[in-house]
Amino acid sequence: MRIVALSDTHSLHNKVTVPDGDVLIHAGDFMNTGYDFNEAKYFAEWWNALPHKTKILVAGNHDRQMESNEKICLRYFNNTIYLKDSGVMVAGKLFWGSPYQPEFCNWAFNVRRGEFIKKHWDLIPDRTDVLITHGPPMGILDQTEGWGNQHVGCEELLKRVQQVNPLYHIFGHIHAGYGISVTPETNSRTIFRNVSICNEQYQPVHVPHVFDL
Repeated sequence: MRIVALSDTHSLHNKVTVPDGDVLIHAGDFMNTGYDFNEAKYFAEWWNALPHKTKILVAGNHDRQMESNEKICLRYFNNTIYLKDSGVMVAGKLFWGSPYQPEFCNWAFNVRRGEFIKKHWDLIPDRTDVLITHGPPMGILDQTEGWGNQHVGCEELLKRVQQVNPLYHIFGHIHAGYGISVTPETNSRTIFRNVSICNEQYQPVHVPHVFDL
């Protein structure tokens, strides 16, 4: 099963070349400001035309309309599995997705750190094979540029990932963290993938990740 994963296209999806694959994943921030329904409509038109058999969508902090008007936005999408603290079985593998991330500047799907956001991560099933969150776990592909090079991932998410031990953890949100990380000192098998397409200047310079599951 070939996975194609991307995130943080920020309304620049038409500039992205999407490789062929069996499962297409977008890990959030397909909108730019998120105030205009047309951002969802134009993205959905592009997304719907892609040929991948299975399409999985998770929202992000820029996708404001997905938080406030989810039903209206989802009308634009065809044959798309939208995950919000929920999962889906694909070819015997459990994919689980969540749009939430630690609060920052009052964007969408923002939750206070600690016990508040932990409630969302507690919902992740122990048997999850592929975890999709918009934001990263603390210390893994989560370092910013221009904000003091801080690590801004979620501490509680990291703890849950270490417990669940999925095969893959896919996320975006922190554009500067684009890349792949294997951290055996914190987790025995999980491969972490920050799949942000845009860089810190909101230029779509990165390519989607492609890998086999």
